Amino acid sequence: MRYISTRGKAPAAGFEDVVLTGLAPDGGLYIPETLPKIDAAQLQAWKNLSYNELAFEVMKPFVAGSISDADFRDMIEASYATFSHPDVTPLKHLYDNDYLLELYYGPTLAFKDVALQLLGRILDHFLEKRQQRVAILGATSGDTGSAALEGCKHSRHVELFILHPYQRVSEVQRRQMTTVSGDNVNNLAVEGNFDDCQQIVKEAFADQSFLPAGYQLVAVNSINFARIMAQIVYYFYAALKLMDQASAVSFSVPTGNFGDIYAGYLAKKMGLPIRQLIVATNRNDILHRFISSNEYHKTSLEATLSPSMDIMVSSNFERFLYDMFEGDTTRVSEFVTGLGPKTQKATEVEWQRARAHFSSHSVDDAATCATIRAVWDKAGFLVDPHTATGLKAAEVCNTDSAIPMITLATAHPVKFAGAVEQAGLQTPALPAHMADLYQRQERYTVVPNSLSAVERHMLGVLLGSDSGHHCEMC
Repeated sequence: MRYISTRGKAPAAGFEDVVLTGLAPDGGLYIPETLPKIDAAQLQAWKNLSYNELAFEVMKPFVAGSISDADFRDMIEASYATFSHPDVTPLKHLYDNDYLLELYYGPTLAFKDVALQLLGRILDHFLEKRQQRVAILGATSGDTGSAALEGCKHSRHVELFILHPYQRVSEVQRRQMTTVSGDNVNNLAVEGNFDDCQQIVKEAFADQSFLPAGYQLVAVNSINFARIMAQIVYYFYAALKLMDQASAVSFSVPTGNFGDIYAGYLAKKMGLPIRQLIVATNRNDILHRFISSNEYHKTSLEATLSPSMDIMVSSNFERFLYDMFEGDTTRVSEFVTGLGPKTQKATEVEWQRARAHFSSHSVDDAATCATIRAVWDKAGFLVDPHTATGLKAAEVCNTDSAIPMITLATAHPVKFAGAVEQAGLQTPALPAHMADLYQRQERYTVVPNSLSAVERHMLGVLLGSDSGHHCEMC
């Protein structure tokens, strides 16, 4: 499998290089040069596979030539042994023809564990082979950080630097990051929002000259295609569970950065019979505005009850733009780099290509709370605020109630006590492996919202002049 850049000015790369570089040298994102095609007979053959067996079959073409079958099977087994449910991502019937795909049985109770438990092992495999050390740099709007730290904290080949927006993640999300123990763990709270954190990461990747000799940066954000690859699996897993009763399924996906729903789009392109892909956003609705109105521009960021989706610009949307513009990389570059207060518009033909695959809905905090409450009253089941946006969007956008509607349940409600309480409900207890979370010591450093401040801190850690753990505690 070869991978190409969305911006067309970088050479094609193999899976190993894609994982270890994240961004392409021209600033674009890597996408597969071709996709494996899955026909109805293959789907039928996969119907009764376990999650791990299916994961191997779905992902094998993406890693071909870079990881042996035996090694890849071992990585998959080790990754999902950390999950507390035997099905890894179980499908739950909620009511009527609505289902939840529960993606929160990993170590940090969020869907990002599915990809990051595997990515940590893939990285270790390649770095062990190369006998190389790297600095992992990532930005998180809440869940990526803790999932990345849990996935990579045992690696002797990496130093971890995770940026999160200071005082803009939930307390459970923050503590899940800042209480992770490990000599290679560095949490930086940036005095800005998530988009500021993401911009710092992008700029650091673009110019890595500040790093000590022998180091390079590796991305664990969803710009790293390995994360998208891992997420494709659960779309197949969910659809195959309903294969005997439905010829197609639909998905509603809470998304801020477009990575999770892009994985669903790839599953559809590979041959999975998906009727609708619904983009669920909160009030930070750049994706909804484009899909519904052909308007793509930044607005000011709003803090919401679903903070993991508090994002102004969706990085992974660039991957879909490559298809929407039919491989015109100049058009992709102009569209992405021209983004600002100025509204970007696609042509009518281009825009209709997007609308052929996606519908969307923006859900405000009041509707989020009302949905949490309504689901509890109707099904006796508690959902987190991000999942609630997905359920509301599914309710609004569903065009065929005879087709099963699967909403991705992206996080455990215990991570978002404020939203649950605003819905008039009681927050559940922390799971056993997190019962002492509020007693654990936190370690993090507050840094100014600037690339230079982050680079200075990283350099101090990598050169050994600063352990990175003389941190503010709270």
